[in-house]
Parts: sequence; C-alpha cells; structure tokens
Amino acid sequence: MEVPLNAPDATGRIEIGAAPETVYELVSDPGKLADVAEEYAGHRWVKGSEPAVGAKFRGRNRRGFRRWSTLSTITDAEPGRRFGFEVTSVAGLPVSRWQYDFEATDGGCVVVESMWERRPAWFKVPTSTVTGVWNRDEANAANIAATLARLKRAAEASR
Repeated sequence: MEVPLNAPDATGRIEIGAAPETVYELVSDPGKLADVAEEYAGHRWVKGSEPAVGAKFRGRNRRGFRRWSTLSTITDAEPGRRFGFEVTSVAGLPVSRWQYDFEATDGGCVVVESMWERRPAWFKVPTSTVTGVWNRDEANAANIAATLARLKRAAEASR
C-alpha cells in the first residue's frame, strides 16, 4: 500500500449514512464510480477484471466536448478502508493519484476523496490543452465536491 508523504493537491470529505463497505463497493467498481464521478465516464479492464491491487483499467474521461483516456493501476484495495489508484497517460507518463479513505461512524461512515498531482511540469501544458483545465487543483476540488455529493445520494439510496 502506497501512502503519499505530501498533502493532497485536492481533497474533500463527506458523511454518508451507509456502511463503509457499501460505499467502498461504489468507488472500487470502475463502472459504478463512473456513475457518480465528475470527469470520469467509464472504463475497460486491461489487466484483471475486478478491483484488486495490480489490476489496471483504461479510463474514459470527458469535460464538455473534450474527451481523453488514461490508464489506472489499482494500488490500494482494502474493503471498507481504502481504495486508491495511480493514473498515467501517454507512454506511461504520470498524471495523478486518487484515493478514497473510509472511517466508520455510528450512522455510517466518513469518506475522504483525495488527489495528488503527478504530472511533470512540462506535461501540464499538453494535458491542460487536451482537457481544457488550466487550474487542475481548483477543478479537482470542485469535481471532488460534486462526486462526493453524488456518492452520498447513491449510497444512501441503496440502503
């Protein structure tokens, strides 16, 4: 399990009235995650066929009319505790790390979604041109807030 040493570049937190294992199932399944995520729109398994450490999936992303794909490698798959993955782009260039942490509460759980920027400085201009996002930290903070709100609705509706 990789634990980033630096603070995330964007993060959000929400309380959800559902068990951590229930919410984990929604974010660890790339198909279900696409239903609640802001830019992430779908996937195709490349290695493996379920959320396990080492499994890889090709992610389809969209923002308005813009479309791009990435390759994600699952680094953390601890049901009810943590789900994380590293994202790469063309030729394996690093893009980001995404992580969901879960903490049980009396009424359900707290979910923290975090993102760490991994792009080399020179790679930011080409990727920003493709995605249309020039302030990625700000955009991801807004995306995380929207994703967590949808995740809460989905998890609480499934109880």
